[in-house]
Amino acid sequence: MGSAPEDELERELRRRMADWDFIMRQPPKLRAALELFVETGDPYKAAKLAGLTLDEFEELRARARIPKVVVRGP
Repeated sequence: MGSAPEDELERELRRRMADWDFIMRQPPKLRAALELFVETGDPYKAAKLAGLTLDEFEELRARARIPKVVVRGP
């Protein structure tokens, strides 16, 4: 089963807008979590991987300039 076109567009926007210099300077665990978020858009899994609360991860995501992208409706 392939991913929906909306998923690909969201992923591409996160990849293009992210501050990769900032992301690459992070410790391995945080870098992996940010990369996971870029690829999946799942803040819950990324926060768990980073060992952070969701709020802490959201702060890190914002500092990495990774947008929260939603192309499709509810």
